[in-house]
Amino acid sequence: MRKIPTVFLRDPADQDRLLREVHPACQWVLDGEGDALHKADGTCMLLGADRRWWARRQVKPGKTPPPEWQEVDFDEVTGKRFGWEPVEQSGYAKMWREALDTGDVPEAEYTPGTYELVAPRIANNPEGVDRPTLLKHEDLPVRPGAPRTYDGLRDWLATYPGEGVVFHHPDGRMAKIKRRDVMDA
Repeated sequence: MRKIPTVFLRDPADQDRLLREVHPACQWVLDGEGDALHKADGTCMLLGADRRWWARRQVKPGKTPPPEWQEVDFDEVTGKRFGWEPVEQSGYAKMWREALDTGDVPEAEYTPGTYELVAPRIANNPEGVDRPTLLKHEDLPVRPGAPRTYDGLRDWLATYPGEGVVFHHPDGRMAKIKRRDVMDA
């Protein structure tokens, strides 16, 4: 999975701060195109077409990637690389296995695609689950009331119960915005 751009540009002097200027690749969001889906707060997993599971992994500048790591994106601003590592060697292997072994969906019924692994011990459990769970990204709830302006999103996210939203365009493009991106603005 490539890194999803944030709807608004980041301040080059402070990457934690957003500018009010729309990211050029995300103008479609402000134009009202696509749907806003809930952004679950966990860690990203991928089930490949070969039925092999992978965990998303970030590699910082100067660090060596783990064995079998597959790079899919590079951030020229931060020097960070993003890709996938075999889930069995990741720090999330135990929780991933527990999600498969104790979940409501038999392992054979998972379909290829990306999932969010959420658990009581991941990110302070904002999803409120009682055990590790795999949520398929494309099945997350649509949020039809999500505004399409900087001020509208800032105000709406102030009371939104999740991490944020990911806008999905019918042609496959995506754009995200998180509450923490706009709360100190």
